[in-house]
Amino acid sequence: MGQKITPTDAAVEPGVASAEQGVVLLDGPDGVAIAMTPAAAEETGRRLLAAAQEAASQTSAQAHPS
Repeated sequence: MGQKITPTDAAVEPGVASAEQGVVLLDGPDGVAIAMTPAAAEETGRRLLAAAQEAASQTSAQAHPS
């Protein structure tokens, strides 16, 4: 997590989620793919939403420094 990531390095296209045979599949950019149990997918979804909200507030704070 110590790697510096810039907004230009971040993917702009969302991943595609699907369900097959009781497993959640997530296909992302650059060939990234992961299979998760429904419970793991639910928790991942919650964590992604929380991280997205935090990241959005960070970019807002950087755009409007106090």
